[in-house]
Parts: sequence; structure tokens; C-alpha cells
Amino acid sequence: MPPGRTAANDGDVGSAAIALLGPTASGKSRFAMQLAADFELEIVSVDSAQVYRGLDVGTAKPSPGDRQRVAHHLIDIRDPAQPYSAAQFAGDAEQAVLAIRSRARLPLLVGGTMLYARALRDGLSQLPSADPGLRDRLAQQARFEGWPAMHARLAVVDQQTAARLPPGDSQRIQRALEVFELTGSPMSHLLRHRPARRLRMHTIALLPSDRGELHRRIQERFDQMLEAGFVDEVRGLRSRGDLHANLPSMRSVGYRQAWLHLEQASSLPSLRAAAIAASRQLAKRQITWLRSWPETHVVDPFDAHALAQLRALIETLRRAPAPETGEGNP
Repeated sequence: MPPGRTAANDGDVGSAAIALLGPTASGKSRFAMQLAADFELEIVSVDSAQVYRGLDVGTAKPSPGDRQRVAHHLIDIRDPAQPYSAAQFAGDAEQAVLAIRSRARLPLLVGGTMLYARALRDGLSQLPSADPGLRDRLAQQARFEGWPAMHARLAVVDQQTAARLPPGDSQRIQRALEVFELTGSPMSHLLRHRPARRLRMHTIALLPSDRGELHRRIQERFDQMLEAGFVDEVRGLRSRGDLHANLPSMRSVGYRQAWLHLEQASSLPSLRAAAIAASRQLAKRQITWLRSWPETHVVDPFDAHALAQLRALIETLRRAPAPETGEGNP
């Protein structure tokens, strides 16, 4: 073991993993790589877009050099044409964590897909699998009626779910209507019956104190993506011919806006504005999740001493028993 580095405690299954979660552009990956200089750790990605091969520039995927220096898991494990669910992530991540601990290393879960993190920590309710035929039918109805009308329909059968979804959230409205038609029960009712947690873990939340600085970094990062060829990346994905805008991979923030930009031949400034606005909204939702997350250790990523705080936290948490329970989030 290199000097100055510490390994995970052998056989300490009680503190199975540490999760480093935060909004987009908060520096999660950078901090994780810096922490790898002090701890014998392996990184498990908690990112619903980085699982897809070919989605590189727009997901800020770790560089080949970083992945060679520190083992990363659950990156490039699916083709963009293949769906990947929170339930699949929970199973794959659990196996990755167990394998990492068997090597006496520390599993560090890093990302911002909060649904994935919650699925791993708390488990998921037994919702039905997607029904492609039903989804197509709902999508066709939405094209004629509009998603606000579909949202109104959802409010009739599942008022609780409709109340927490904006009328334009097509993906989640479609899923809630699909669940109701497949089961005859509101999704909000099914979600209350959640199985036991899958994995015990500590959570460190990177919560910026300066929202304006976060917005600046979101803008700066998207500009870097544009310079790195993001539009060409999406153009290449479109040229495959087997992908479409309703796939989970292509609904990812940034990719959704770039796909529409190429489809409508809109201006580059309009793409930039739409993608940055969507990224800000994503960051807002991520922060809301994390603020409601129980037993969370908060670090301001823009604090000058953030890295030192993270080092001290991980040094403490890797020896501490993980929380016994974890209850719901938004």
C-alpha cells in the first residue's frame, strides 16, 4: 500500500459504503479522485447517464486516465438503446460494493442521481416493469391531448402523485399512468410499501452555499462540453438510426436539448440557453433531495477547506457503524 494511504477496515460490513452525493457541477468527481490519493478506495458511479456507452462528453465521464488510476464501476455498462432502471442499478451497485469490500477497499458511491442512491439505500417498491405497448399508447394520446391534459387525468386516479409532478414532467406522468393502468392502484399507494433497505451507507452531501457560483459553474461546464464536441457526439448518436428521443439515455439533461436542437435545426445559442436552464433545474431538484435526506453529513464544496473536511469525514465514517434505517425522500 502506498505511504499515507489507508485501507477499508477488513470485515467491517457494518459501514458498507460511503456515498458522496451532490448537484451537477459541484465537483463530486474531482473530490473523489483527490480522496483516492489518501484512501484505498474504488468509485461506484451513481449516475443514470454515465451507465451508457457513447455518452461521454455530455455526462462529464471520468477520463481514461482517471479510470486507469482509480477503479470505477457502473460506467459504460449499457448501450444507449437499452433501458436501465433504478432497480437494476441497486442490484449492480450492491454487488460492486460487496466485491470492493472483499478486496479490503473502501467503496465510494459518487454521483447525483438521487433516485438511484435511494434505491440502493432504501430499496424500491415492487412496481410493474415497463410495458412498451402501453407507453406508446400513452405517448400517442399525449401528442393529441398534451401533457397538461395527461397530468389532469393522473390527478383523477392518483392525486398524491399528480400533486408533486409539474404538468410538463412527461416521463413521470407517463410512468404513473402506466403503473395505474397495469395494477389498478395509484403509484403513490404502491410506493408506501417499500421493502427493507438494500445497503447500509453513510451519506456526505455536497451542498453549495452560493447558488450563484453553482450556476456559474454549470454554465462554464456546458461551454466546455460544447468546445469538446458535445453536439457532434449527439449527432453521431442520432446517425445510428436505432435511437430516438424517448429513450431514457436520450432524455438525460443536455442530450434531450441537443437532440431537439439537431431535429429542429435551432441556433447554438438557443441550445446553450435550454441546456443550461435544464441543468439548473436539475441542480435545484438534487439539492431538494439532499436537504431532506436523513442523517446526512453536509460539506460546502465551494469552501476553501472542503477537501480537508471530506478527508476527515471519511476517516471517521469508514470506522463508524452505518445508520440502521433510512426513510423516504421526495
